[in-house]
Amino acid sequence: MTKITFIGAGSLGFTRGLVRDLLTFPLLQDATITLMDIDQERLDFAYAASKRIIEMGNYPAKLEATRDRAEALKDADAVVVTILANGVHIWRHDIEIPKKYGVDTNIGDTRGPSGIFRALRTIPVMIDIIKDMEKYCPNAVMLNYTNPMVLLCRAMQRSSTIPLVGLCHSVQGTAEMLAEWIGAPMNEITYTCAGINHQAWFLKYDWNHKDAIPLIREAVNKPEIYQKELVRNEMFLHLDHYVTESSGHNSEYNAWFRKRPDLIEKYCLHGTNWNPGEYSYIISRYLEREGAWRDEAKEWLAKDEPISLKRGHEYAAYILNALKGGDTFSFNGNVRNTSLITNLPQDACVEVPVYVDRNGFRPVHIGNLPPQLAALNQVNSMIEEMTVEGCLTGDPRMIFHAILHDPLTAAVCSMAEIKSMVNEMFEKNRDYLPTFKHFTV
Repeated sequence: MTKITFIGAGSLGFTRGLVRDLLTFPLLQDATITLMDIDQERLDFAYAASKRIIEMGNYPAKLEATRDRAEALKDADAVVVTILANGVHIWRHDIEIPKKYGVDTNIGDTRGPSGIFRALRTIPVMIDIIKDMEKYCPNAVMLNYTNPMVLLCRAMQRSSTIPLVGLCHSVQGTAEMLAEWIGAPMNEITYTCAGINHQAWFLKYDWNHKDAIPLIREAVNKPEIYQKELVRNEMFLHLDHYVTESSGHNSEYNAWFRKRPDLIEKYCLHGTNWNPGEYSYIISRYLEREGAWRDEAKEWLAKDEPISLKRGHEYAAYILNALKGGDTFSFNGNVRNTSLITNLPQDACVEVPVYVDRNGFRPVHIGNLPPQLAALNQVNSMIEEMTVEGCLTGDPRMIFHAILHDPLTAAVCSMAEIKSMVNEMFEKNRDYLPTFKHFTV
């Protein structure tokens, strides 16, 4: 019997979808599924939802729920992590303070000053989790879904030998979007995508083994498609390769789209899959979600048929089936750069194709990225390396240096302004940064 532990199981939509997918595999149908969350109310709903799925499918799975992390991890074979460290009352400052200095954030959970301070609060929690895995389930694998993906995975990769891969929906989501744009069935598409999380590149995209990049270029030049993803389409037209993750995210990761009001007006008010970088909207959106989840959960549980038991496309279920001895599975994952991408920093966290079977994870060697892509990845990857180093050693000066080189921040602020901004962000976060003893740079 396989034990699969969910840390942060109160992420209700994700948990119930993954539980459904896991139980569609015969090798996993008798698994012990252990749900852990610090929020008892969310945990209760996750338990009820998972129990409903098990009963609907008449599966022999065993279900457990606990707020005790050690108990949840004991003898686990796999650990799926979907946590949020701290609430809106803390991370709102990640968006509000940079906004004062002209750094207009769209989402703020991955890179830039917002993503970095989110990481500084979350890395210690993730390190605690993986150290507990060494103690209670040393032979388990971790599948991490929590953002900021690269920063968290890299910190854990530096701190533990537990097998770990970071999972994100952006590669598969973008591949499906491009297939729709060119009118291709997804089962006829093959591709190679590599880079860093939220900024990986489709190096090859074929339809029935023929290069489909010209078809994508034709599609992007149609006004109705160009407008759907303004930032990413501009990047494709100028850098010649399509980038993963939405325009809203990608508008923050470079210096081209958000440094002036006229550029925000031109590129970022539409086609970003999110409203413009207005922090009050972002915060109210999250508060609205926070207030609505209980009613949504109750409504879902009250339905006669709340969910189809048909398998979805969540990577984790296919990965765990492969590790158990099922079909080999290929996916894009975030792993340590063991000379996989040769013009990005060695040992940094990169996103590349990965094969998995009962023997474990086998990342694919890519070689050099095209230089115009590597240049942008290099900057962000080195910022990520500095951030992890600064967090693990408690060096606020290193965090300042990381934010100093952030493309958008550097395009908007002077060095002195960046220093002032970082000091202000440290002051707001000082009670939530256990690896730091000093909070000025």
